[in-house]
Amino acid sequence: MHQPTPPSTADDNRRPRDLPPWLPPTDDGPGLPAARAPRPASAPARPAPGPRHATGLPPTHNALICVALPGLAISLEHGQLTGQGLEGFYRAGRRLLARCQVRVAGREPLAVQARMTGADSARFVGTVRVSPAAGPDPDVVVERTRHADGTECITLRSYAVHPLRLPLEVALATDLAELRAIAAGAPGHELPAGVHGSGLRWTTPRGNSWVTSDPPPADALASAGLLRWEFELPPGGTAGVRLRVRAEGAGPSRAVGRAATSPLAPASATGDDPGVAALLRTSIDDLEALLLRDPAYPFDPCLAAGAPWRCGLAPAEALAAARMALPLGTRLAAGTLRTLARTQLRGPGPRTGMIPGPRRDAGAHLPPACTGTEATLLFPVLLAEARRWGLPEQETRELLPAAERCLTWLRTQAGDGTYLCAPEPGGPVRSETQAHAHRAALLGADLLDAYGRPGAAALRQWAQELREAFRVDFWAADRGGGRPVAALEADGRPLALEADGRPLALEPGGPPLALLGATAVHLLDTGLLGAGRWGPGLLDKVQTEQLARLLGGPAMDSGWGLRGMGAKEAGHHPFGHRSGAVRVQETALAVAGLAAAGYEKEAGGLLRGLLAAAVHFGHRLPEMFAGEQRSDGSAPLAHPAACRPAATAAASGILLLTTLVGIRPDVPAGTVVLRPLHSAPLGEIGLTDLRVAGAPFSVRVSRLGLAMVEEAADGLRLGK
Repeated sequence: MHQPTPPSTADDNRRPRDLPPWLPPTDDGPGLPAARAPRPASAPARPAPGPRHATGLPPTHNALICVALPGLAISLEHGQLTGQGLEGFYRAGRRLLARCQVRVAGREPLAVQARMTGADSARFVGTVRVSPAAGPDPDVVVERTRHADGTECITLRSYAVHPLRLPLEVALATDLAELRAIAAGAPGHELPAGVHGSGLRWTTPRGNSWVTSDPPPADALASAGLLRWEFELPPGGTAGVRLRVRAEGAGPSRAVGRAATSPLAPASATGDDPGVAALLRTSIDDLEALLLRDPAYPFDPCLAAGAPWRCGLAPAEALAAARMALPLGTRLAAGTLRTLARTQLRGPGPRTGMIPGPRRDAGAHLPPACTGTEATLLFPVLLAEARRWGLPEQETRELLPAAERCLTWLRTQAGDGTYLCAPEPGGPVRSETQAHAHRAALLGADLLDAYGRPGAAALRQWAQELREAFRVDFWAADRGGGRPVAALEADGRPLALEADGRPLALEPGGPPLALLGATAVHLLDTGLLGAGRWGPGLLDKVQTEQLARLLGGPAMDSGWGLRGMGAKEAGHHPFGHRSGAVRVQETALAVAGLAAAGYEKEAGGLLRGLLAAAVHFGHRLPEMFAGEQRSDGSAPLAHPAACRPAATAAASGILLLTTLVGIRPDVPAGTVVLRPLHSAPLGEIGLTDLRVAGAPFSVRVSRLGLAMVEEAADGLRLGK
């Protein structure tokens, strides 16, 4: 048994669960990965009614969430903003408008349709029956188009046979509460409004907001927060009002992703499966909606983790999403790397080179994991692969010192041992952490060799020793062919469980923690080396074949994607965020890893299942959904607290489609290799306007699984 060496310190952020940082820790929360929230403002001027009890996150599965950071607009299907739950317009985490209720001729419109029209906008249609003589048919259609930038257009359209005089009333109110307080069940009281110009204004010591209208209202009643208009509509006539919500002094809300040229290429897809075009388009739109920029470094875009709960930077997820989005260009990767390089720890000590990150709940069987460890290991991986995709030489050299510090941190933490421990001294040795470390060592060594930097040989030697030990220590033999071990004790012994298989027990004895879970997909993800090669895996050929069989089996494949934990494991829960729910990123990584290893049948099954789920979610995949078994006529069940959109889920759509064509570039060598899925699980597919070497790249795969490059950069040749 190989003895790991525990590191000396842990990460700074010691939250017992990885809830959003603005929520108090609870035992019943969904455990969604944490992100940094905007700096909290001062306490509310008036206390919220009732005690402040965190009862879990409000449900979002039936909400229409318009995102164009820093703006959000959250609505339910009826379209009226009632001030209940999360409804409202937000900017930078503060609710600027909580209530926006429309009445036409004294009646609320009857909602007949609500749909997203883009990542940042939604359309609501309602009807009103104004004329008693009209019979059962409505004679006025009310259309509302809501945008995340703080605007709403209300259009009245008359279908009456005679002219109508239509009074329009809009009731407005807000509490100027922070999203963290609203999520914790303490939004505060509605504030008194004042008439201001062509609308209403709310002012408190902690912030101000106003609503203006075009045309100006005929009457404004501040005490009731009411704006009124009266329109004369001929038969077939229309009239409308445009409302604008904004914080005082902030100017119009302008989305980060729309403020400048997008770092993502406007790629498109065609093919036999009509869903591929919608999935790629929606994925790109959602990524652009989640873009962040530090005002001090406006040319360094990176991704927020997801809306509505994690509209801040989560280092590990930002790096993972940027890596999956490399086929759309390297600008997002470069911006993410530069942003995180500025957070890297410096100075003497064993933590030098680490990229700090919050802790992530790992479920009932393991203590929380440190996302800072994952981010530190992902940093050199993303830089090495971005270089293969065409990151300019100058930018690579600028980022190389930060990547070297990450690799130095890796070797320091591993010490003379074989494994990289969890961040806590004496904590468990996790299999996915070894997978991240192994990939970082291999790709980091290639990166160091490319620029004549020392240390590559030592990294490769350590990676080889890790592989040899891992294949023995992290594999549990059984009659079914064996399975990966999820974690070992810090001293190298198998991690023990109590009789029910749920709580963690650090005492020796008991079965190893060999629960079949989706974290095993990281064992297949080794990364892109030079000349279109994938690095050697942690498992040998027989073990990889067995893992592929397990991942493609009914215990793990729900028919909609990969379960987080096998259906037959102790503690399985289809809605459990680490114990059975389908996590989209892990399913996409499984598809890519299985395809790279040559297991196309298993990869194709998971791919088709996730694309079928995407149709039910309007092609805007949430970060996770329930792992219920698919059956005829069924639909995937939404997780009530999942982020949607989420950066990793949106980027997973790009990874899934590019896996079908198998693009493996090596721009420094001037080559690109294509390894499509020869089984062509979706039939013919074409991807246009991707980016390789900074130039448009288009490729098509036929129904026979044959790939053909249709457009590429000058000087780029097709490799074998």
